[in-house]
Amino acid sequence: MEHFEQVTGNKKQYLELLLLADPSEKMVDKYLETGEMFILIQQGKVVCEAVVDPCGELKNLAVDPLFQKKGIGTKMLDLLSKHYQGKFNFLYVGTSDSGVAFYEKCGFQYSHRVKNFFIDHYPAPIFDNGEQCVDMIYLKRKLS
Repeated sequence: MEHFEQVTGNKKQYLELLLLADPSEKMVDKYLETGEMFILIQQGKVVCEAVVDPCGELKNLAVDPLFQKKGIGTKMLDLLSKHYQGKFNFLYVGTSDSGVAFYEKCGFQYSHRVKNFFIDHYPAPIFDNGEQCVDMIYLKRKLS
């Protein structure tokens, strides 16, 4: 049994999942309060979470490591796209170089790049798949 729901209170209970996608609790705190959070539950277990800000930017998407590579992140993006259809023209996401292929596979297209974002906004270097994250690459997915 699968269930998609919005989380309206105590979003920090999912901090462990949130930190998989964003290693800085300080940065998570900046968007968690104003963002809309959603979870995907399978057989009673939260397997995925996502946070979307009031402008339609996906700020956080994480899948429990035991459930990765099973299409759950893709399913969450499809559910979010349906949920926000009519509210936003596009769903945006900012990611590191290593996340681009996943989002492109899910129908996102390149939008723009913010140079040195990860260096300027995080106190310690962030590595993803062995490579240091430097620029934030923004992609967008048309919702209509």
